[in-house]
Amino acid sequence: MSISHLQAAARAFLLVALVGVAAPAAQAQGTGVDPEAGRLLRRMTDYLAGLQQFSVDTQNTLDAVLASGQKIQFVMEASAMVRRPNKLYAERRNDLVSQSFSYDGKTLTLYNPSDKVYATVAAPDTIEGMLDFARDRLDIIAPAGDLLYRNAFDLLMQVTTSGVVVGKVMIGGVQCDHLAFRGPEVDWQVWIADGGQPLPRRYVVTTKDLASYPEFTAVMTNWNVSPNLSDARFSFTPPAGAKPIDFLTPGTSSAPAR
Repeated sequence: MSISHLQAAARAFLLVALVGVAAPAAQAQGTGVDPEAGRLLRRMTDYLAGLQQFSVDTQNTLDAVLASGQKIQFVMEASAMVRRPNKLYAERRNDLVSQSFSYDGKTLTLYNPSDKVYATVAAPDTIEGMLDFARDRLDIIAPAGDLLYRNAFDLLMQVTTSGVVVGKVMIGGVQCDHLAFRGPEVDWQVWIADGGQPLPRRYVVTTKDLASYPEFTAVMTNWNVSPNLSDARFSFTPPAGAKPIDFLTPGTSSAPAR
């Protein structure tokens, strides 16, 4: 397996998220955002930012647009475990490939068990710093990773020009507030549980600067806001027979496998 294949798999796993760049400073809520939509969104992002640890399962779908213009939708199941300020573990599963992503506060590792290869690199010592590093240096963007930032509200508002409360709807048996936002390059929606734990239950991003407006959707279930997560859960130990390779950085040509 070549390095480029692992990088392609990484991009399939860590899909394009809403935020393309980190906000240099907090920005005020856009004037086109309904105050109630802004209040509900901030309540959610503040709640997530205040959680010291949590775990969640997601079912993700991604539209891929072929050269012919036809859309192909890929589906994957994923799970994530987070412990602030500097621990994250995620894995995804589908019929094509399974992968895991480990961050222990010092290193970041992507492991592909089907090919028994892994790539490891030193990383910054916070989740936010690691996400920025993965995006800027490795061209890897976590699905819905913008929600993990402590200043998620400011980041979301940076790419938003308007927003409304659509109404209330049941998602997986949970009553949610449905919010819809617009920006120059993306439209996005979020469904937030209406109750004492305002957790996101569904998240949709529509990319408007690409042909056919492809969408990324994450449906979030099995939230646990007080899991028992040990340090070992976030550290990667290579299984017997696994081989290390390098991440392919943006703009680098791939080399054949040896």
